[in-house]
Amino acid sequence: MNVVDMQSAQDIAVADMLRKLTIEWADFETRLEATPLIRKLTCGRFELADYQAFLINLRQQVKDGALWMSRAASNIGEDHFEIRSRLMQHVVAEHRDFRMLETDYVASGGDLARIQGAEKNVGSEALSAWMFHEASRPNPFGLLGAMFIIEGLGSIKAAAWGRLVEPQPIEAHRVLRNVLPPDVMTDVAQRPQRIVIPRRNTRDTHTRELFAGTNRVDQILRREPQCRQV
Repeated sequence: MNVVDMQSAQDIAVADMLRKLTIEWADFETRLEATPLIRKLTCGRFELADYQAFLINLRQQVKDGALWMSRAASNIGEDHFEIRSRLMQHVVAEHRDFRMLETDYVASGGDLARIQGAEKNVGSEALSAWMFHEASRPNPFGLLGAMFIIEGLGSIKAAAWGRLVEPQPIEAHRVLRNVLPPDVMTDVAQRPQRIVIPRRNTRDTHTRELFAGTNRVDQILRREPQCRQV
């Protein structure tokens, strides 16, 4: 196979991957919009108690996120140094975000001790358990598929949800308003073809792992009712 044919084959693989990811996201988004909490939000029936419950449950996932990403980065080999570097940058940028959720909760009238002392719901437990398990594997590229869903929620849905939360004070929904600019890993998750296919001889494996990660997170979020509510 000459260079032109190799590039053509890679372009086809990238296009196929992006098509499948788009379908996966569209399916997930449709089910997400049908959950009771999001229906209340989009129909204008979202109450203060709903928003505070949202923040409490989201905090647990955000706090764990930096931990499993750190573990994943430590298990990425030198052959994929750029991916490891980007993931570490993302951890540094976001490891304090759960504190912003706490601030938003207090600004909405909540008690700081309550959000800090709340237990993870069963959906968050399931999500974190799978993430930590995958992050412990060598070169855990399946997590990139998971991050495609997770980062998509932040970059595509959060700002729109934040506008619907009004008339809560702006200080009470800084995270949903997406005050922080997208970082490097958001760009990676939205353009997975840049790093999921780093080498021709590993392309198929990485692509399969990415789809497996995307599908697994989708299944967890769909099956666990407590997780679906956040």
